[in-house]
Amino acid sequence: MLRLSALYRYPLKSGKGEVLQSIELDKLGLAGDRRWMLVDEASGRFLTQRAEAKMSQLSALWNARGGLTLNTPEQGSIEIALPDDNAELRGVTIWRDTLRVPDAGDEAARFVSDFLGKRTRLVQMPLERARTTQSGFGKDDDQVAFADGYPLLLIGEASRQDLSEKVGRPLEMLRFRPNLVIEGSAAYAEDGWKRIRIGDIEFRVVKPCSRCIMTTVDPQTGERSADREPFATLQKYRTTADGAMFGQNLVNDGNGRLEVGMPVEILE
Repeated sequence: MLRLSALYRYPLKSGKGEVLQSIELDKLGLAGDRRWMLVDEASGRFLTQRAEAKMSQLSALWNARGGLTLNTPEQGSIEIALPDDNAELRGVTIWRDTLRVPDAGDEAARFVSDFLGKRTRLVQMPLERARTTQSGFGKDDDQVAFADGYPLLLIGEASRQDLSEKVGRPLEMLRFRPNLVIEGSAAYAEDGWKRIRIGDIEFRVVKPCSRCIMTTVDPQTGERSADREPFATLQKYRTTADGAMFGQNLVNDGNGRLEVGMPVEILE
């Protein structure tokens, strides 16, 4: 039997992940997932572990009021409130999208700037300012917060195990930053799924996930692997015209609650 074996949320894009036992979903995926992002102060361009591997060591915990608790080993913790309706809007760029979103203020900016050693701002994504997903995949009105392209990422546990065997060492699931992990399927079975149901919620499988150098960052230490693994191995046997694929992007059709252990049904 297929079951949901793990749930992960990333309140801050490219920050540390949270391990969850249950979570509500809204129209942008897991409640609180990647609703916050760091941007370069001058350009407004988004920052991720691709260029700033140190971000893997920035803990960001979401709270029920939509705010954020940031913590680093050097600086301790800071509480960031959800920006109100009068907050300054900052122009930001994420991939090809440009938009204006609320800035979290100067105190938050000082904290993240000190952490990265460069002038940085923290911004937040309200539901009403969400981006649309990549054209040509899914539906025209599918939306996403600050995730790269889609609200949710699914990986089969057997797929991680197969890749670990090929690389020759255990690979942490958090290295691949999924939201949903499925247990009980064959390796890469998720490549053939089109629609699934978990609990009362249906999900569309819209596109494979193209992987990058971020997979080489150790989520525990923030250090890059000298041998470029597991990205190097993925490029050898999972490469398509669109890149090295690992995991599937999903869109949820409807809201509801997920809990670890729920059965997973393949609808199509």
